[in-house]
Amino acid sequence: MKSLSLTIDGMSCGHCVGAVRRALEQLTSVEVDSAEIGHASVRYDPGTLGPQQILAAVRGAGYQAIAAEPSDPPTV
Repeated sequence: MKSLSLTIDGMSCGHCVGAVRRALEQLTSVEVDSAEIGHASVRYDPGTLGPQQILAAVRGAGYQAIAAEPSDPPTV
């Protein structure tokens, strides 16, 4: 599973948070870690889908999102 952090524009209330959460939860192989106004974090199986499909689900719910995958921790 890979982690993906989303910055989401247009969310202003609990209804918005619920709409985004439901859209993300409907995707196969996606687990929603958190959803709040302006932000969501998910884990997904990159063998099943990618960030573009996750962003499309948020757009389908009526919001705009930018994704940023966390960088790998530095090796010591």
